[in-house]
Amino acid sequence: MTGIFLTAEWRYLAMLNFEVDRSVLAPLLPKGTQLDESKARHFVSLVGFLFLDTHVLGVPAFFHRDFEEVNLRFYVRRTVGEETRHAVVFIRELVPLPLVAGAARLTYNEPYRTVPMQHTIVETAGELQSVDYRFGGPHDECRLALHVEGEPHPMVAGSDEEFFSERGWGYTKQRDGSTVEYRVQHARWNVWSNAGCELDGPLGEFYDEPFASILSGAPASAFIADGSAVAVHLPERIV
Repeated sequence: MTGIFLTAEWRYLAMLNFEVDRSVLAPLLPKGTQLDESKARHFVSLVGFLFLDTHVLGVPAFFHRDFEEVNLRFYVRRTVGEETRHAVVFIRELVPLPLVAGAARLTYNEPYRTVPMQHTIVETAGELQSVDYRFGGPHDECRLALHVEGEPHPMVAGSDEEFFSERGWGYTKQRDGSTVEYRVQHARWNVWSNAGCELDGPLGEFYDEPFASILSGAPASAFIADGSAVAVHLPERIV
């Protein structure tokens, strides 16, 4: 296993999940991986969350320690010996800090873009009510908001929440057509299931077709994960 590149806290993960045809994702598949499916269905997820207390190579990221991210991703797997590595591939990642985007592009060739971002977390008597992530400027702002009730609960084995959340690896296609793999370690999260959701704004300013149209449709599910400390390892070329 490679060394750790980044540690942080990922918190208040708002996950909006959309079923798609596998033909939409096949052209984006990194070499050496297969599309992963849940009950013979394929998905993309729009995920908004907070990066907190970020350290790079063990050093505090100073003015870049706390920030928002919104990413669009899909799900793959790779078999290594008797192990199946369930993973994500990113289609687009949005952050508000140019140095964060630049470091991720340089180290992983991840599809980052820098845009203005802000968030609102609403709690009543210590109980989460909603999370709200906004990205874009005054003329193209989009909003991802999820609303929940009650306390979070542990993920159920075999649930949709487990399929979308328990992803210990990432894969990224490189400019020369090769693939890098990296490990992502975190505790198992608790979740608020069956969240109410809102997604609005000019999504076509940030996502190419067919994804802008997919995100404008009805999601298959929505939930919030509480998050945890994470460690993201350095990439390793696999093919």
